[in-house]
Amino acid sequence: MTPEFRNILVVRTDRMGDMILTIPAIRALKQKYPRARLVVWVSPSTRGLVDGLAFIDEVIVQDPRPGWAGYLRMIRFLRKCRFDLAVVFHTKQKTNLACFLAGIPMRLGYRNGKWGFFLSHPVKDERHLGIKHELDYCLDLLRAVGVEKADPRLELGRDRSAEEWAERFTAELSGPGPLVALHPDASCPTRHWPVPSFAIVAARLASEMNARVVIVGGPTTSVFAPRIPGRDLTGQFSLTQLAAFIKRCDLLISNDSGPVHLAAAVGTPVISLFLRKQPGINPERWRPLSEKAVLLLNKPGEEIVVGPDNRVISGRYDSITPDEVIKAAARLLCQ
Repeated sequence: MTPEFRNILVVRTDRMGDMILTIPAIRALKQKYPRARLVVWVSPSTRGLVDGLAFIDEVIVQDPRPGWAGYLRMIRFLRKCRFDLAVVFHTKQKTNLACFLAGIPMRLGYRNGKWGFFLSHPVKDERHLGIKHELDYCLDLLRAVGVEKADPRLELGRDRSAEEWAERFTAELSGPGPLVALHPDASCPTRHWPVPSFAIVAARLASEMNARVVIVGGPTTSVFAPRIPGRDLTGQFSLTQLAAFIKRCDLLISNDSGPVHLAAAVGTPVISLFLRKQPGINPERWRPLSEKAVLLLNKPGEEIVVGPDNRVISGRYDSITPDEVIKAAARLLCQ
């Protein structure tokens, strides 16, 4: 028999894709404990993904300032909130410690080398095996508090101003052909399909399909955009604006990174370019969850293999060809 929690903290302070794939678990937790106050602790960069979701009562943001002052301020805040359950989806030493020092009696998370001994209810961490999808791992963690079944549907918080802005902005990009967004960036270089290949795809989309090609991404993506034919929109959107814009695109073509999960959540067809296949960083764990998604993989034996220090040991970045991407794009755009 599980206790009846009244004040729940969910911790997910990492990146865009991770946050999106945790939302079904957060919703399931609220459905299990509908009378509980549910608060989500996120990073500043992902707050827009969950603001406005009806099943979340409050969103608190990781203090972005370095050092201990902001961290200790967060601990004092958590202690005042008097949470009776913390579910730590993003395993970090400081988040496990913060929940302990905040006096939260039940602290559920993964047992691993990141100070899991500060958890009251540690669960064996098997995510590094990559046997299941990240969304399923998140749902599995909740079995310890009685959540047995859940709706895996992805959803995002709604930002009305971002939706209105995207409606006006896409009207300015109007034209006869499909609107196709390219995202040639990722948080790790081992996930980067070659920029010249993106350039070939962009040129062929425009010439063969009359597509309106745009390049999207954060400020770091702007170094790639000048080498790809299309309109450079990198660094011009907030996160909620990016979501609203991708929702209005006919297709997203992206490296294995957060925007593929954003596209899946808003229902936009997506081609995900997946160069790696090692356990834990494999497509079985990180593929976009959508019937409108196409996953293109490196040829067997040509996958990027990295060592413990994240250095590339073997593999090819150009195993996926522009022809394969164009064929997949034609198939998705004709649906």
